Order: sequence, then structure tokens, then C-alpha cells
Amino acid sequence: MPKIKAETKVLEGNAAVAYGAMLCRPDVIAAFPITPATSVLEYLYSFSAQGLLDAELIEVEGENSALSAVMGASAAGARTFTATSSMGLAFMFDVYLAVSGSRLPVVMPLAMREQPMPMTLAAGTSDAFTVKDGGWIQIYVESCQEILDSLIMAYRLAEDTDILLPVNICYLGFYLSYLSQRVEIPSQEEVDAFLAPLKKMERTKLCLEEPMTFPAEIAPADPVFAEYRYKHCAALGRAKQKLDEIDKAFGAAFGRSYGGQIEQYRTEDAEIILVTMESTTGTARVVVDSKRDEGLKVGLIKIRLFRPFPREKLIEALKGKKAIGVIDRHVSFGWDCGQCFIELKALLSDLEAPVPLVGFIDGMGGADITKEHLERAVDMIDAAAKGKPVKETTWLALE
Repeated sequence: MPKIKAETKVLEGNAAVAYGAMLCRPDVIAAFPITPATSVLEYLYSFSAQGLLDAELIEVEGENSALSAVMGASAAGARTFTATSSMGLAFMFDVYLAVSGSRLPVVMPLAMREQPMPMTLAAGTSDAFTVKDGGWIQIYVESCQEILDSLIMAYRLAEDTDILLPVNICYLGFYLSYLSQRVEIPSQEEVDAFLAPLKKMERTKLCLEEPMTFPAEIAPADPVFAEYRYKHCAALGRAKQKLDEIDKAFGAAFGRSYGGQIEQYRTEDAEIILVTMESTTGTARVVVDSKRDEGLKVGLIKIRLFRPFPREKLIEALKGKKAIGVIDRHVSFGWDCGQCFIELKALLSDLEAPVPLVGFIDGMGGADITKEHLERAVDMIDAAAKGKPVKETTWLALE
């Protein structure tokens, strides 16, 4: 089979997903087309037809079956891959929980899309945040290059004996799935070398050679259920440092790294901080630079790892700051704020002194998060730092 050579191409986000998956040599791929993730599957079928991909491609009748097929293959020891979005993710939710509860190292990118109602085929993060407590590791990425690189890192993380948990690579549908950017594609030999340590790791497999049983159903009040959950939480906790280590190893091997759990930009001497996720970060960097030119000491933190939440890293990064603002591209119903705001609010008590926290909701339903919107957000964070009254949550597109 031909081996992929290192080269630089202009790729859309979905193509970056497909290249990353192919380079990781999955044994089994099962997926069902859903906008805006459909072309991921089309690319992979094309790679198979060209003889570049040696994997079992399973055609299924829906997303629930796709993840079910991947779950069974992973339980038997295969390296697996699937991708989905929005209502496809909702359709597979029961299996989504089963995969994480079974501690299976499935890797599944999410091309994030709004969920109904009202119905809209547009970018949004509500699908990924809806399943945030499903027991998966969630990594949010900013660019096509970060998609490809993070997918390779995801296999190294998921299949580590100390972790053995499924991973979502969350990227913004429509914006990033169809956006074309310059992407450096590593060679097959380079990726094989990076994933080589996984060959030394062992995990329990369902096979005829060593038949076994396991408690798929547990009697009420059996303490083994609590033990399952305790060990699951412990593995999520270990994933934080493990991702930092993998990110550093990736940087040493490929010359690109992303900070691990969080990425900081101009935070060393910053007095106020803007917190972002996913592709919003690119515009935010431009705004930080322009506000710096005006003499405002503002810095930026991009949260990459949302589950498990990078609590310790954020506490360290936010020490001594005068005010914090966070951009959410969704709303947590019943709270009138975004989920990132809630998470940051929860860790404020761990800081050395009380710090004002300001939340902003923007970019819902595929709307742009503009430079002007972010400039207004930074001005409000600065006002909060100076003790001026500022609303706790501002819907930037509505004011």
C-alpha cells in the first residue's frame, strides 16, 4: 500500500479530519453522512478507492448504528474512527454513553452545528456542549492544522493504558469544516513513530482466544457501579497532564504544539483576560493586539480541553488578574449564560482574591463573532476591572 509522504496542501477542515484519520491507520470506520461532516466520509472512501487507506468501511443506516459498529470493533481491540454532527450526535446518544462507560478509546470528531428548534443549518457549539457530561474527553480546536494535529494526538491519548477513554475533536461546522487553509501533512513514517508507544500498551479485549464476561448490567445498590464511576473520573483527571505531555511530544516531533490543556496569548503582564474557545480565538487575537496598541493590558486564554475541565491550569493562569471575560457561542438554558461562564464561575473561589467575571453570548445560529463585538466585550471587561457596573451576561448580537 502506498505510504503518505510529508507535504503541504490547502485543505478544508473536513479534509484535514480525513487525512489525520488515514495517517492513524484505523482498522474499522463506520459513519453516516450528516451536514456539515458528510465530506469527511467522502474523503475517506476516496482514499480507500485510491489504495491509500486499508480499513474496513462499514455502511450503516444511521448514526446510532455507526457508533454501535465502532463500539463493537473497539471492544474487540480495533482502532476505530467515526465522525458526526448535531442531530446525528443526538441520535447516537445512548451509544455515546455506552462507549465512555465501557472505557473504549474511540476517536470521533464533531463538526459542531446548531440543534433545533428553530431549525437552522448553521455553525454552533450547542451539540457538543449538550453531551459535555457524557464521559468523553473533549478537545476544541481553532484551525484546519489543529484539527489534523489534534486528531493524531487524540489516538495517543485515548489508547494510553492510563486513560482508555473516547475523545471528541470539536471543530466549528460550516466555518472550519468547509474553510480552506494551509495544512502541513506529516508523513506516514512520522505518524507511525509518534503512535509507536501505543504498541507497548495493553487493554482488555473481547476475543475468542481469551473469552470473558463483564457486568454490562449491575444490580441496584451494587457498589461496583460507584467503583466504575470513580475510576472513570480518575482517568479523566489523569488525561489533563497526559495531554500536556502528548502536546509537548508532538511539538518535539513535528514542530507544532498548542499548549496542551489551554493556550495563552499575551497573558504574562495582562491585567484583564478574555477567554475563548474554537475558531473564535483567531479574531480575538486580532482584537487583543489592537487593544494592546491602545495601551490596554489585555491577554487571551483559549480553552482547548473542556472535558475534563482544565481547572488547575486556569487557576494558575488567572492569578493576579483584575477581571475576566468569556465568550460563549451557546446558552445554558436556565442560567442565561454560557457553559464556559458557569465553569469559570465555579473556580473563582479558588483564586487568591475575588475577580469580576463577565459573560458574553455571541455567534449563535452561524452568526459572525465580529472584531467590533469583541472590542466591545474587552471594553466591558476593562470597565469591570475598574469597578464600574457591568451586566453579568451580555448578548452581544442583541445590544
